[in-house]
Amino acid sequence: MVVKSQIRLIKSLQQKKYRNEHGLFVVEGIKVIKELLNADMQIAELYCSDAKFLSQLKKKPTLVSEVVLRKMSSMHTPNGILGVFHTPKPSAIHFSDWILVLDSVRDPGNLGTIIRLADWYGIEHVVCSPDTVDAYNPKVLQATMGSIARINITYTDLVPFLSGNPLPIYGAYMTGTSVYTIEMPKKGILILGNEANGISNNVNLIAQQKISIPQYGSQTAESLNVAMAAGILLSELRRK
Repeated sequence: MVVKSQIRLIKSLQQKKYRNEHGLFVVEGIKVIKELLNADMQIAELYCSDAKFLSQLKKKPTLVSEVVLRKMSSMHTPNGILGVFHTPKPSAIHFSDWILVLDSVRDPGNLGTIIRLADWYGIEHVVCSPDTVDAYNPKVLQATMGSIARINITYTDLVPFLSGNPLPIYGAYMTGTSVYTIEMPKKGILILGNEANGISNNVNLIAQQKISIPQYGSQTAESLNVAMAAGILLSELRRK
């Protein structure tokens, strides 16, 4: 039986301050939950309102009513299963490959997509500024499609991190050297900036080379979405 205090706790985890306070986050959807369980992420509780999920997971869920699951869920129409996981502690960062750095990326969908892209292109470490949206925000988690289980995500002050690293630092800008015309190294740091304002002034001073994605079409077209830009740049880094 699920008591009211459990429901209140789970509902509170929709907010970052309570996720930080309790060291827990909520995941909804069978695909993402399976990915996290298969990656051996530590689970606290698992609930489902549909008996078909009882035999699909290596941890047996607690069967609850649809009414109870709806009270726990952040979705208008819950999809039948909800997990509460312990937030993993970031591991040490290794400078043996490309590292993706995010400077004040605020949109949950963008961050989730970038984490998924990092997984696709084999980028192990994503380093975020403190004001980047929380990676364990429910909307971010949905957008990662489970890739968050395989990416080491660290939140830290970017200036000391970048100043003390041994790799060449590249920043993505609207204007800069075309990524298609330069020889990229086998390892380095790629910085992506805020959706509206780009890379912040302090971080801008540390970027050693400005790179860009050339525009071939109408000059009145809007700039690329940061997640789109991430996909193009990561593809080019791996191609070279």
